[in-house]
Amino acid sequence: MLLAVIVGVFLGALLLGAAGLWTLSRSSGPALLSRFWSAVTGRTLSIDVSQPTVVNRIQQLQRLETVVYTMDKVVSGAKENPIFPDFLAGDRLLMLVHGEVVAGIDFSSLKPGDVRVEGKRVHLRLPSSRVFSTRIDSTKTRVYSRQTGLLVPTDPNLETQVRQEAERQLLAAALADGMLRTAQQNASSTITSLLQGLGFETIEFE
Repeated sequence: MLLAVIVGVFLGALLLGAAGLWTLSRSSGPALLSRFWSAVTGRTLSIDVSQPTVVNRIQQLQRLETVVYTMDKVVSGAKENPIFPDFLAGDRLLMLVHGEVVAGIDFSSLKPGDVRVEGKRVHLRLPSSRVFSTRIDSTKTRVYSRQTGLLVPTDPNLETQVRQEAERQLLAAALADGMLRTAQQNASSTITSLLQGLGFETIEFE
């Protein structure tokens, strides 16, 4: 008997609800019914932009190369004798050098404490930019001229020493031109675009 009463009440409520929906659709039109149905069955969008997620997304960039500095330069090297003139005991080399310096940010050192999330605002402390590599491109580097004295053999180490000096000059020129500052600025722009894509509106760098 109790079960029959419960079933009857449930069916009555169901019929009453259906009748109410039918009356609502007749009086207010299909648009209102559609909105009601969407409100009942609709889903809300949620995106996880918590602090660990932000840190992980940035760390996935790993080593971000943001600046490549290139230079073509003529570099000279010479071995001289204190007694004999160069045409007898000297060894002089001119080399046309093409090299590049690569700098950027290494995000592997980013720690959770470097990121602070406040709603749609992010405070971020980026690692300092640094030079990743300095190299001479052998395919574009060549000996322009070589002059060796009549009384001495060609020094096989002179070309290597000139290349090493060219690398030092290349790195010094890149740093003097503010390469690390540019690398930091470019990294900030890249991270800003990444975080805006995650839904943040304000990104502040410390």
